[in-house]
Amino acid sequence: MVIACKHVWDYLSEYIDGTLSVETRELVQRHLDHCGICSAILDSTRNIIILTADERVFELPVGFSERLHAKLDLEFARAQDR
Repeated sequence: MVIACKHVWDYLSEYIDGTLSVETRELVQRHLDHCGICSAILDSTRNIIILTADERVFELPVGFSERLHAKLDLEFARAQDR
């Protein structure tokens, strides 16, 4: 049986947690062995988990929040115009 990327994405959290059934885990693993995109998403997800679990505090550059909100506002406006 072949599993599609969108299904793998649905299973990533459980895959990382080790809570998938053996059969589903094997399906996901076979897919990951051959799909670079899903493997990259898995690696990125693991990295995010590691970073957010880290107790260190990072100070953002001055003005970062304002620039981020301005960029988000611009992107939302562009999306509404489409």
